[in-house]
Amino acid sequence: MAGQVQALRRKVRSVRSTKKIAKAQELVATSKIAKAQERQAAAKPYAEAITGVLTELASNATIDHPLLQARPRVLRAGVLLITSDRGLAGAYNANAIRTAEGLISRLRADNKDVTLYVVGRKALSYYTFRNRPVEASWTGFSGEPTFADARKIGESLLAAFEAGADDTEETYGPDGIRGVDEIHIVSTQFKSLMTQTAHSRFLAPMHVEEKKRESGPSPAYEFEPEPEEMLGALLPKYINTRIYAALLDSAASEWAARRRAMKSASDNADELLKTYTREMNSARQAAITQEISEIVGGANALAAAGSDE
Repeated sequence: MAGQVQALRRKVRSVRSTKKIAKAQELVATSKIAKAQERQAAAKPYAEAITGVLTELASNATIDHPLLQARPRVLRAGVLLITSDRGLAGAYNANAIRTAEGLISRLRADNKDVTLYVVGRKALSYYTFRNRPVEASWTGFSGEPTFADARKIGESLLAAFEAGADDTEETYGPDGIRGVDEIHIVSTQFKSLMTQTAHSRFLAPMHVEEKKRESGPSPAYEFEPEPEEMLGALLPKYINTRIYAALLDSAASEWAARRRAMKSASDNADELLKTYTREMNSARQAAITQEISEIVGGANALAAAGSDE
Protein backbone atom coordinates (compact mmCIF):
# COMPACT_ATOMS: atom_id res chain seq x y z
CA MET A 1 0.00 0.00 0.00
CA ALA A 2 2.82 2.40 0.85
CA GLY A 3 4.45 1.63 -2.50
CA GLN A 4 1.26 2.55 -4.30
CA VAL A 5 1.15 5.92 -2.51
CA GLN A 6 4.76 6.64 -3.47
CA ALA A 7 4.06 5.76 -7.12
CA LEU A 8 1.06 8.08 -7.19
CA ARG A 9 3.09 10.88 -5.64
CA ARG A 10 5.69 10.51 -8.41
CA LYS A 11 2.92 10.69 -11.00
CA VAL A 12 1.52 13.84 -9.39
CA ARG A 13 4.95 15.51 -9.44
CA SER A 14 5.47 14.50 -13.07
CA VAL A 15 2.08 15.83 -14.17
CA ARG A 16 2.63 19.09 -12.30
CA SER A 17 5.96 19.56 -14.07
CA THR A 18 4.35 18.84 -17.44
CA LYS A 19 1.56 21.28 -16.67
CA LYS A 20 4.06 24.06 -15.90
CA ILE A 21 5.79 23.49 -19.25
CA ALA A 22 2.50 23.41 -21.16
CA LYS A 23 1.27 26.55 -19.40
CA ALA A 24 4.51 28.39 -20.19
CA GLN A 25 4.29 27.33 -23.84
CA GLU A 26 0.67 28.51 -23.94
CA LEU A 27 1.61 31.95 -22.61
CA VAL A 28 4.49 32.27 -25.07
CA ALA A 29 2.26 31.27 -27.97
CA THR A 30 -0.38 33.80 -26.91
CA SER A 31 2.14 36.65 -27.02
CA LYS A 32 3.57 35.42 -30.34
CA ILE A 33 0.11 35.36 -31.94
CA ALA A 34 -0.38 39.04 -31.20
CA LYS A 35 3.00 39.90 -32.72
CA ALA A 36 2.31 37.76 -35.80
CA GLN A 37 -1.02 39.50 -36.35
CA GLU A 38 0.66 42.89 -36.04
CA ARG A 39 3.20 41.89 -38.68
CA GLN A 40 0.39 40.73 -40.95
CA ALA A 41 -1.33 44.09 -40.59
CA ALA A 42 1.93 45.95 -41.24
CA ALA A 43 2.64 43.99 -44.44
CA LYS A 44 -0.88 44.30 -45.84
CA PRO A 45 -0.62 47.93 -47.17
CA TYR A 46 2.51 47.08 -49.20
CA ALA A 47 0.86 43.99 -50.69
CA GLU A 48 -2.22 46.00 -51.63
CA ALA A 49 -0.10 48.79 -53.13
CA ILE A 50 2.01 46.54 -55.35
CA THR A 51 -1.13 44.66 -56.42
CA GLY A 52 -2.73 47.96 -57.39
CA VAL A 53 0.28 48.99 -59.45
CA LEU A 54 0.31 45.67 -61.31
CA THR A 55 -3.42 45.97 -61.93
CA GLU A 56 -2.93 49.42 -63.49
CA LEU A 57 -0.13 48.05 -65.65
CA ALA A 58 -2.35 45.17 -66.76
CA SER A 59 -5.18 47.57 -67.59
CA ASN A 60 -3.12 50.12 -69.49
CA ALA A 61 -0.34 48.21 -71.23
CA THR A 62 0.18 45.21 -73.43
CA ILE A 63 1.86 42.74 -71.11
CA ASP A 64 4.28 40.17 -72.41
CA HIS A 65 6.24 38.78 -69.49
CA PRO A 66 7.25 35.16 -68.74
CA LEU A 67 5.67 35.31 -65.28
CA LEU A 68 2.31 36.15 -66.85
CA GLN A 69 2.36 33.76 -69.79
CA ALA A 70 1.14 30.19 -69.37
CA ARG A 71 3.49 27.59 -70.83
CA PRO A 72 2.31 25.79 -74.00
CA ARG A 73 3.05 22.48 -72.29
CA VAL A 74 3.19 22.04 -68.53
CA LEU A 75 5.50 19.12 -67.85
CA ARG A 76 6.98 20.05 -64.48
CA ALA A 77 5.31 21.59 -61.43
CA GLY A 78 6.97 23.02 -58.34
CA VAL A 79 5.30 22.80 -54.92
CA LEU A 80 6.37 25.02 -52.02
CA LEU A 81 5.23 23.57 -48.68
CA ILE A 82 5.32 25.73 -45.54
CA THR A 83 5.43 24.00 -42.14
CA SER A 84 6.98 24.76 -38.74
CA ASP A 85 10.43 24.13 -37.32
CA ARG A 86 9.06 22.89 -33.98
CA GLY A 87 6.38 20.51 -32.87
CA LEU A 88 3.82 20.78 -30.06
CA ALA A 89 1.42 22.47 -32.50
CA GLY A 90 -1.36 19.92 -32.70
CA ALA A 91 -2.34 18.92 -36.23
CA TYR A 92 -0.85 22.06 -37.83
CA ASN A 93 2.00 20.30 -39.65
CA ALA A 94 0.03 17.14 -40.39
CA ASN A 95 -2.73 19.14 -42.10
CA ALA A 96 -0.25 21.11 -44.23
CA ILE A 97 1.60 17.95 -45.31
CA ARG A 98 -1.70 16.16 -46.04
CA THR A 99 -2.80 19.07 -48.24
CA ALA A 100 0.53 19.02 -50.07
CA GLU A 101 0.29 15.27 -50.62
CA GLY A 102 -3.19 15.71 -52.10
CA LEU A 103 -1.90 18.41 -54.46
CA ILE A 104 1.09 16.27 -55.50
CA SER A 105 -1.22 13.34 -56.25
CA ARG A 106 -3.42 15.53 -58.46
CA LEU A 107 -0.43 16.93 -60.33
CA ARG A 108 0.99 13.47 -60.95
CA ALA A 109 -2.41 12.31 -62.15
CA ASP A 110 -2.11 15.05 -64.79
CA ASN A 111 1.27 13.56 -65.83
CA LYS A 112 3.29 16.39 -64.30
CA ASP A 113 6.70 15.83 -62.74
CA VAL A 114 6.64 17.38 -59.24
CA THR A 115 9.58 19.23 -57.69
CA LEU A 116 9.26 19.79 -53.95
CA TYR A 117 10.46 22.83 -51.97
CA VAL A 118 9.88 22.92 -48.21
CA VAL A 119 9.98 25.48 -45.41
CA GLY A 120 10.35 24.17 -41.86
CA ARG A 121 12.13 21.24 -40.25
CA LYS A 122 8.94 19.20 -39.85
CA ALA A 123 8.32 18.91 -43.59
CA LEU A 124 12.02 18.34 -44.25
CA SER A 125 12.23 15.50 -41.71
CA TYR A 126 8.97 14.01 -43.03
CA TYR A 127 10.25 13.68 -46.60
CA THR A 128 13.83 12.86 -45.62
CA PHE A 129 12.65 9.97 -43.43
CA ARG A 130 10.69 8.60 -46.41
CA ASN A 131 13.66 9.02 -48.80
CA ARG A 132 11.72 11.41 -51.02
CA PRO A 133 13.73 14.08 -52.83
CA VAL A 134 13.51 17.72 -51.74
CA GLU A 135 14.96 20.19 -54.22
CA ALA A 136 15.54 22.97 -51.65
CA SER A 137 14.66 23.63 -48.02
CA TRP A 138 14.68 26.60 -45.66
CA THR A 139 14.56 26.25 -41.88
CA GLY A 140 15.01 28.24 -38.71
CA PHE A 141 12.51 31.07 -39.19
CA SER A 142 9.02 29.54 -39.38
CA GLY A 143 7.85 31.27 -36.20
CA GLU A 144 9.16 34.73 -37.07
CA PRO A 145 9.79 35.03 -40.83
CA THR A 146 11.25 38.16 -42.42
CA PHE A 147 10.99 39.56 -45.92
CA ALA A 148 14.63 38.58 -46.48
CA ASP A 149 13.62 34.95 -45.89
CA ALA A 150 10.80 35.29 -48.41
CA ARG A 151 13.19 36.87 -50.92
CA LYS A 152 15.60 33.91 -50.64
CA ILE A 153 12.76 31.51 -51.32
CA GLY A 154 11.44 33.65 -54.16
CA GLU A 155 14.82 33.86 -55.86
CA SER A 156 15.16 30.07 -55.88
CA LEU A 157 11.63 29.56 -57.20
CA LEU A 158 12.02 32.22 -59.91
CA ALA A 159 15.33 30.68 -61.00
CA ALA A 160 13.60 27.31 -61.32
CA PHE A 161 10.71 28.90 -63.25
CA GLU A 162 13.10 30.64 -65.65
CA ALA A 163 15.08 27.42 -66.10
CA GLY A 164 11.90 25.71 -67.23
CA ALA A 165 11.11 28.37 -69.85
CA ASP A 166 12.35 26.20 -72.73
CA ASP A 167 9.58 24.01 -74.10
CA THR A 168 11.66 20.83 -73.97
CA GLU A 169 11.66 17.52 -72.17
CA GLU A 170 14.87 18.44 -70.35
CA THR A 171 14.47 18.48 -66.57
CA TYR A 172 17.44 20.73 -65.80
CA GLY A 173 18.21 24.14 -67.27
CA PRO A 174 21.56 25.30 -68.65
CA ASP A 175 22.73 26.36 -65.17
CA GLY A 176 22.00 22.96 -63.68
CA ILE A 177 18.81 24.22 -61.99
CA ARG A 178 15.82 21.91 -62.05
CA GLY A 179 13.25 23.79 -64.09
CA VAL A 180 9.50 24.00 -63.49
CA ASP A 181 6.64 25.22 -65.68
CA GLU A 182 4.32 26.27 -62.85
CA ILE A 183 4.57 26.84 -59.11
CA HIS A 184 2.08 26.08 -56.35
CA ILE A 185 2.28 27.07 -52.70
CA VAL A 186 0.81 25.15 -49.76
CA SER A 187 0.41 27.14 -46.54
CA THR A 188 -1.98 27.52 -43.62
CA GLN A 189 -4.50 30.34 -43.59
CA PHE A 190 -5.13 32.05 -40.26
CA LYS A 191 -8.86 32.65 -39.87
CA SER A 192 -9.20 32.94 -36.09
CA LEU A 193 -7.60 31.70 -32.90
CA MET A 194 -9.68 28.54 -33.19
CA THR A 195 -9.61 28.02 -36.97
CA GLN A 196 -6.61 27.60 -39.25
CA THR A 197 -7.00 25.95 -42.65
CA ALA A 198 -4.29 24.41 -44.82
CA HIS A 199 -4.81 25.19 -48.51
CA SER A 200 -2.94 25.29 -51.82
CA ARG A 201 -2.74 28.23 -54.23
CA PHE A 202 -1.33 28.89 -57.66
CA LEU A 203 1.77 31.11 -57.51
CA ALA A 204 3.24 31.29 -61.01
CA PRO A 205 2.64 32.05 -63.79
CA MET A 206 0.47 34.78 -62.32
CA HIS A 207 -3.01 35.75 -63.41
CA VAL A 208 -3.43 39.50 -63.11
CA GLU A 209 -7.00 40.55 -63.69
CA GLU A 210 -7.65 43.73 -65.60
CA LYS A 211 -9.14 46.52 -63.53
CA LYS A 212 -12.84 47.07 -64.27
CA ARG A 213 -14.39 50.51 -64.16
CA GLU A 214 -18.11 51.02 -63.70
CA SER A 215 -18.48 54.23 -65.72
CA GLY A 216 -16.59 57.13 -67.21
CA PRO A 217 -13.49 57.21 -69.36
CA SER A 218 -10.33 55.50 -68.22
CA PRO A 219 -7.57 57.87 -67.12
CA ALA A 220 -4.45 58.10 -69.26
CA TYR A 221 -1.21 56.89 -67.69
CA GLU A 222 2.37 57.63 -68.53
CA PHE A 223 4.91 55.06 -67.43
CA GLU A 224 8.50 55.85 -66.69
CA PRO A 225 10.37 53.63 -67.24
CA GLU A 226 8.49 51.61 -69.85
CA PRO A 227 5.81 49.15 -68.61
CA GLU A 228 7.90 46.13 -69.64
CA GLU A 229 10.82 47.37 -67.55
CA MET A 230 8.56 48.10 -64.61
CA LEU A 231 7.08 44.63 -64.84
CA GLY A 232 10.53 43.10 -64.87
CA ALA A 233 11.21 44.80 -61.54
CA LEU A 234 7.78 44.51 -59.90
CA LEU A 235 6.70 40.97 -60.74
CA PRO A 236 9.55 39.29 -58.80
CA LYS A 237 8.77 41.60 -55.86
CA TYR A 238 5.14 40.61 -56.14
CA ILE A 239 6.08 36.91 -56.00
CA ASN A 240 8.23 37.61 -52.92
CA THR A 241 5.36 39.56 -51.34
CA ARG A 242 2.94 36.67 -51.82
CA ILE A 243 5.46 34.24 -50.31
CA TYR A 244 6.01 36.62 -47.39
CA ALA A 245 2.26 36.90 -46.81
CA ALA A 246 1.99 33.10 -46.79
CA LEU A 247 4.88 32.86 -44.31
CA LEU A 248 3.25 35.39 -41.98
CA ASP A 249 -0.12 33.67 -42.27
CA SER A 250 1.47 30.30 -41.51
CA ALA A 251 3.42 31.74 -38.57
CA ALA A 252 0.23 33.11 -36.99
CA SER A 253 -1.48 29.77 -37.63
CA GLU A 254 1.43 27.89 -36.08
CA TRP A 255 1.32 29.91 -32.86
CA ALA A 256 -2.48 29.66 -32.68
CA ALA A 257 -2.32 25.89 -33.13
CA ARG A 258 0.43 25.63 -30.52
CA ARG A 259 -1.55 27.75 -28.06
CA ARG A 260 -4.62 25.55 -28.53
CA ALA A 261 -2.57 22.36 -28.18
CA MET A 262 -0.83 23.60 -25.03
CA LYS A 263 -4.11 24.75 -23.49
CA SER A 264 -5.55 21.30 -24.14
CA ALA A 265 -2.46 19.73 -22.57
CA SER A 266 -2.75 22.01 -19.54
CA ASP A 267 -6.45 21.17 -19.12
CA ASN A 268 -5.71 17.45 -19.42
CA ALA A 269 -2.96 17.84 -16.81
CA ASP A 270 -5.49 19.40 -14.42
CA GLU A 271 -7.82 16.44 -14.90
CA LEU A 272 -4.97 13.98 -14.32
CA LEU A 273 -3.92 15.86 -11.19
CA LYS A 274 -7.44 15.59 -9.80
CA THR A 275 -7.59 11.88 -10.60
CA TYR A 276 -4.13 11.05 -9.21
CA THR A 277 -4.66 13.20 -6.09
CA ARG A 278 -7.96 11.46 -5.39
CA GLU A 279 -6.38 8.03 -5.89
CA MET A 280 -3.40 9.01 -3.72
CA ASN A 281 -5.65 10.23 -0.89
CA SER A 282 -7.72 7.06 -1.10
CA ALA A 283 -4.59 4.87 -1.03
CA ARG A 284 -3.15 6.86 1.88
CA GLN A 285 -6.41 6.62 3.80
CA ALA A 286 -6.55 2.88 3.14
CA ALA A 287 -2.95 2.54 4.35
CA ILE A 288 -3.73 4.45 7.54
CA THR A 289 -6.87 2.36 8.15
CA GLN A 290 -4.86 -0.81 7.62
CA GLU A 291 -2.17 0.34 10.07
CA ILE A 292 -4.79 1.19 12.69
CA SER A 293 -6.44 -2.19 12.17
CA GLU A 294 -3.08 -3.94 12.60
CA ILE A 295 -2.34 -1.97 15.78
CA VAL A 296 -5.78 -2.71 17.24
CA GLY A 297 -5.48 -6.35 16.24
CA GLY A 298 -2.05 -6.60 17.88
CA ALA A 299 -3.29 -4.94 21.05
CA ASN A 300 -6.26 -7.32 21.25
CA ALA A 301 -3.93 -10.26 20.72
CA LEU A 302 -1.66 -9.07 23.55
CA ALA A 303 -4.65 -8.54 25.82
CA ALA A 304 -5.97 -12.00 25.06
CA ALA A 305 -2.55 -13.55 25.76
CA GLY A 306 -2.32 -11.71 29.11
CA SER A 307 -5.77 -12.91 30.21
CA ASP A 308 -4.84 -16.50 29.40
CA GLU A 309 -1.89 -16.27 31.75
